[in-house]
Amino acid sequence: MPSKTSSSMGKKSVSGSGKTVTKAKVASKKKTTKPPESSRVKKSAAVSSKAKGVPVKGGLKVGGRAPAFSLPNEKGNVVKLSELKGKRVVLFFYPKDDTPGCTKEACSFRDGLQTIRKKGAVVLGVSADSVTSHQKFSKKFDLNFPLLSDESKAMIQAYGVWKEKSMYGRTYMGIERTTVLIDKDGTISHVFPKVKVDGHYEEVLQALG
Repeated sequence: MPSKTSSSMGKKSVSGSGKTVTKAKVASKKKTTKPPESSRVKKSAAVSSKAKGVPVKGGLKVGGRAPAFSLPNEKGNVVKLSELKGKRVVLFFYPKDDTPGCTKEACSFRDGLQTIRKKGAVVLGVSADSVTSHQKFSKKFDLNFPLLSDESKAMIQAYGVWKEKSMYGRTYMGIERTTVLIDKDGTISHVFPKVKVDGHYEEVLQALG
């Protein structure tokens, strides 16, 4: 005859307030926990992008139409993509004014601007910094091209460069350094994601032909 103890094997219990809850019930409760905050942020960002008719993952397609934009530059003057038709555009997105990597990238375009212009192209920098911040950054480093201010992040999201990033184990949303080349007819010819500043000017020049 089997002993009483053998019938209770594998049925560990958690006791509390005089009640016994089986291990199976405890496991089912764990399944109802909410997803991490980062997952909820990603989902909402995807829905927002989908509503605007741009790729959910922000993947710009070469040969596709560049999303339209109309933004103020460091002087407060509005720059529209529609008014640049007939010109090639080097559109570089950078995280923040007057930071080491962004300064180095901006200065490389500043120093090589004449060569880029000879190829029939204009340079535009874009970040979520304010017009005032752009004014200071441009003046400090004598930048010779417009810096567009997108504080609402509408354009930044339309181009798919507002992404989850991580630093020192902390995750946050920010601009992923990206450069987009736009042809004279408004279509995208090249996309450079996750740009490394060193040598980037040279690869842009090569892409312009």
